[in-house]
Amino acid sequence: MVTTPDIAALTAAMQRIAPIQLAEEWDNVGLLVGSTGDRVRRILLCIDLTEAVLDEAVRKKTDAIVAYHPPIFSPRKSITDADAGGRILLRAIASGIAIHSPHTAADAATDGVNDWLADGLGDGTRRAIDPASELPESETVKIVTYGPVESIDRIREGLASVGAGVIGEYEICSIEIPAMGTYRGGERSNPVRGRRGRLERVEEVRLEMVCGDRGLAAAIDRIRSLHPYEEPPIEIYRQAARPDQSIGAGRLVALDRGVTIATITGRLRDHLGTDRFTVDTADRRRRHERIGLCAGSGAELLDPAIDQGCTLFVTGELKHHDVLHAASRGCAVILAGHTNTERGWLKVLRRRLRQELKAEISISRADRDPLRPA
Repeated sequence: MVTTPDIAALTAAMQRIAPIQLAEEWDNVGLLVGSTGDRVRRILLCIDLTEAVLDEAVRKKTDAIVAYHPPIFSPRKSITDADAGGRILLRAIASGIAIHSPHTAADAATDGVNDWLADGLGDGTRRAIDPASELPESETVKIVTYGPVESIDRIREGLASVGAGVIGEYEICSIEIPAMGTYRGGERSNPVRGRRGRLERVEEVRLEMVCGDRGLAAAIDRIRSLHPYEEPPIEIYRQAARPDQSIGAGRLVALDRGVTIATITGRLRDHLGTDRFTVDTADRRRRHERIGLCAGSGAELLDPAIDQGCTLFVTGELKHHDVLHAASRGCAVILAGHTNTERGWLKVLRRRLRQELKAEISISRADRDPLRPA
């Protein structure tokens, strides 16, 4: 029997595809409208949730919409029918349609929007222009204790039983370091070794294991229950996140062979399915090997891309003075239209959601680029 997924299952699937922690701080991503327990049989994908798209969703009896651009972005003091945004939210709620938005989380993720855009440039290597930092949930802190050699195995096993020591696909990961411990017990102490009031030296082992925040309290309790000492030493160190060049803002593509701007434009025409390009006309014979890109509006990544050696920058849109600035720094630009650099990723999203959920998933036909050639 196939169980119909619920909104919680959709949210979990989107978290695997576009982890919320990868989104920019200014963004508003995740589940924006909906009850997590509601069932999901039909899901509609779009870039912009317009009134026309919502009409289509209602007509198709859609249960959830995944809208790349968040329909709730700027803070709202009211939700009324006085504006399109309010009307969309009111009608979606009245129709029982949930709304989820991945936006910049999808841009930064592996196999996300920017990786899809980079697929159209040609063979080569790629990495994020501004890498994100991540830390597995099981490694957020490191817990350290010291104890006699004969006690370390049971303490390690006890910590592992509450989830400590997990690194990737490996369990019971730990470090043991020989150490010499000293202590002097007070009048009311009851030392396991030596006498109170006298400085004692004991050969010990330092035991280190990673642990998640959720399991930290249980790990501390486990040390206290298993440690032979009256006052077991416990140290907690918070781990720093690690940069990961496969995720983050934008992409820097190093092509196997340098190509002209005309060649790149031709490849993008096929990949994006559009002829609407604005290009820098400076030097059409120049060959470009290092290309920076950012789906949508990429002005914030223009200088970082140039600083990293890019001679061509591909994005959806730039302001006039951003284009002049790029030219002054010797970097050509290709502007393909804001949503043109994003829309094709919806096919990738549909494929991945179909792998995750037993639901009917379609791409909106009413969702389209608002700008047309004259």
